[in-house]
Order: sequence, then C-alpha cells, then structure tokens
Amino acid sequence: MAKVLEIRWHARGGQGAKTAALMLAESVAEMGKYVQGFPEYGPERMGAPILAFNRISDEPIFVHSNVTNPNIVIVLDPTLLGKAKITDGVPEDGIYIINTAKTPQEIRKILGITTGKIFTIDATQISIETIGRPIPNTPMMGAFIRATGIIPFETFMEHMKEQLGKKFKSKSEVIEGNLKAIERAYMEVKSE
Repeated sequence: MAKVLEIRWHARGGQGAKTAALMLAESVAEMGKYVQGFPEYGPERMGAPILAFNRISDEPIFVHSNVTNPNIVIVLDPTLLGKAKITDGVPEDGIYIINTAKTPQEIRKILGITTGKIFTIDATQISIETIGRPIPNTPMMGAFIRATGIIPFETFMEHMKEQLGKKFKSKSEVIEGNLKAIERAYMEVKSE
C-alpha cells in the first residue's frame, strides 16, 4: 500500500489555515505528487477553532475524509494547546510544528508527550514584522518545509512567489512580505 503523508492543521478562523493547506497542495502538485488540501467546514466564524488537512503521496489518493491519524500536526494558534485535541491519532514518531514563542521542550511538557519531534516558531511575530499583520500561515509553511524537507526550499519559494503573485497581483509589498516571512521561519524554526 502507498505511503500517504497526512497533515492536520489546527487554527482559528481568519488565521489562514485553509489558504496555507491549499497553497501547500498546489506547490506539492507542481512537483508531480498526488495531493489533497481542504478545510473542515462548519459554522465557524472568525476566531473559532477550525481544522484543515493535507494528504501527499507519490501514488493516487483514494481516501476522501478528514485526517484522523496525521503524521504531522501544524498549530497556528498557541491558545489551542490544551483545548483542541492536538495529539489525537498522532503516531509516536509524529511531527508537531507549533506557532509559539515557547521552546520545543516547553511544548513537549504542555502536550504531555515523550516521543515524536517538535518544532516551534514565533510565526505571529514574524508575520507582524514582515507582513504587518498577525497572519501566521505563510511563516508556518516555511517551518513546515524546514521540518519535513518534502520540497526543496528554493523550489517551494518559486511556487509561492508564483501563487502569491496570482493572489496579490497589484500588491508587491504583500508578496515580498510573505516571502520574507516564509524565509525567516525556515531559518528560525527550533526543534527537539
């Protein structure tokens, strides 16, 4: 059976988890892989907890449901730690990428886990400094690329420049800010 990499994003409405999952899917698809990227829809509003998901594989993906056993969990909002079911279904060798100013060791204690790999990055601060708004999704993508190595960084940056160019045609400062945010997070992410 084909190995499918499954990712679950935890965020709040308005933080860009859905956008990040879709942009990641587009970048991975450009590399010739099979991919899914989708949010869990419900009555969520700005600020309400939400989930988004990705699946990545070298072979066709036939599962069409939410991700319940993710290999990777990405948390855009640190206030969800201890509230959302962050560790549910994650295998012992799972990877956690958390937007926080805390260290990976502190997060390990908060999550109550002794296995797996933890990456932390203050994506909110990076987004404020590079984009001018607390939207942590693009820096979290930089941390994801660093944590997984699933796409060569330069290739990912080319895809992101193209995608951001389509989304923000007349806003070069937004494009540049997002690219800087991704690059900074890629360089600054901490791991344990």
